Amino acid sequence: MQHHHGPESGHVHDHSIHVAQDKLKQALVLAFVVLLAEVIGGLWSNSLALLSDAVHMLTDVFALFIAWWAVRKSQSPPTGAMTFGYHRTAILAALFNAVTLIVVAVVIGTEAYRRLNQPEPVNSTILLATAAMGVIINLYIGWGMRNASHNLNIRSAMLHVLGDAAASGGVILGGLIIMTTGWTLVDPIISILIALTVAAGAWRVTRDSCLVLMEATPPSVEFSQVAKAIQSIPGIRSLHDLHIWSLSSNRHAMSVHVVVDGCLTVAHTQRLIQEVEILAGERFGIGHVTVQIECPESPHDEEDMFALDRNWSRH
Repeated sequence: MQHHHGPESGHVHDHSIHVAQDKLKQALVLAFVVLLAEVIGGLWSNSLALLSDAVHMLTDVFALFIAWWAVRKSQSPPTGAMTFGYHRTAILAALFNAVTLIVVAVVIGTEAYRRLNQPEPVNSTILLATAAMGVIINLYIGWGMRNASHNLNIRSAMLHVLGDAAASGGVILGGLIIMTTGWTLVDPIISILIALTVAAGAWRVTRDSCLVLMEATPPSVEFSQVAKAIQSIPGIRSLHDLHIWSLSSNRHAMSVHVVVDGCLTVAHTQRLIQEVEILAGERFGIGHVTVQIECPESPHDEEDMFALDRNWSRH
């Protein structure tokens, strides 16, 4: 049995981690500035939409902090107790952030419903000025993190920020309507739209995080294609116990038992293992590969091999 770490390990990955850390630190500072401005502006203008945006911004600040901490923690080396290291820390952070977003959406929706029944006056000028600042800064933060969006942890933080930018845009629209028509009911209506937008983004991150934690086959990898590609390698008679999963959103792993034609020499076995590793890494982006070579006479469960044939399709 042999383990292999693919090209995603190394200097390129380390550089991307440091870049992500720097972007998250900058985003955290800017998000905190927007939070203070929206709290002050929301209380001053008596706008639920702006206060809802401020609550969302509070979760942005927390989300960015958790994302930054998770990126740092994920670099910790493996230990005897944590043999894969701490890559899943980022997934747990993404899941936590997504759940907090869902809670925020419920709170905003509840308060918006109350204001629909009991409308309150809103100072549209203060609302517009504060929301405009929120849009500009949040778009700047989100744009800065776009190149790291393949990382589920950073993507969840980016969704927080971009969701808040969209929410601030909605607040601006509401402020303009209130300023021109005096129709204050638009404030809770926009708050409900913000809540729905937040909940939709949170659901997607929650689903993706749960897939990683359940060790599902990564969406970017087609299980049947991997199985067929391995079995097409000359010298491999059959395979069983094929497992493909994610250590984090951008680190995939695979283990497989392959049955070869006859008992091979050590040198031939090593070449065969390397072929499987190169195939998994270059064709399917799987960087951590474990291959067990078996002779036809080796005991293995024939049911497992049959199950593999039946379940090559993702669905």
